[in-house]
Amino acid sequence: MPVRVLESSTPSQVSGANSGQTSFQACTLLGAGQAFSGTQNVSSLQKDEAWRVNVRIQGCDLEHGYLCGTMEALNVPMADTPVVTFWEGEIVDAKNYTFFTGKWEATPDDDIRHWTKFSSFSPLQAQVEADGGKSLDLSNYPHIFMRWKEQYFVNVGTDCGLTIAGFYYVCFSCIDGSISGFYYDPNSSPFQKLELKSTNEGRLGFSFSSYELQ
Repeated sequence: MPVRVLESSTPSQVSGANSGQTSFQACTLLGAGQAFSGTQNVSSLQKDEAWRVNVRIQGCDLEHGYLCGTMEALNVPMADTPVVTFWEGEIVDAKNYTFFTGKWEATPDDDIRHWTKFSSFSPLQAQVEADGGKSLDLSNYPHIFMRWKEQYFVNVGTDCGLTIAGFYYVCFSCIDGSISGFYYDPNSSPFQKLELKSTNEGRLGFSFSSYELQ
């Protein structure tokens, strides 16, 4: 979901060292075709505001730490129609991607500041601060951490008054299928919170661990 530019005015214990072969536990609540719905808080100092948001997972390649999907914002004030974007995601698996972003204008301090917004990150923090989490074994952790980066607008032009310059820090719960996230863009309101719940709409029957994008 695009984000408005700022106007001027208790988890299980993590175990062991990573052997480079991390593979997440089967997580049937996250897979191609799975839909989620909820809100993104885009409040600023001027006013409180939240957009209704729908997300659909289009594909997932667990081996390479990749997933992609669409995000739809339903009540964007400056848009005449729901705004849809296509995004690609990085799964933090300590093999393909670590907790340190290394791009998109995000510093390690920015990373830690955003990841610590998730209570499920607390047991991991010391190791992440040491090496980005490279030595963690996340294969049986009940939460999956990701980054989602919007790539383009699907149904509107770039002159729509919105920006997709930033990206989302995302935490997915394998327990209940909920998603929480925080948007990062130095030029937008900080910590815009994304809150989504899993729905059954459009489920294609692929599990997160078995579906590979072709």
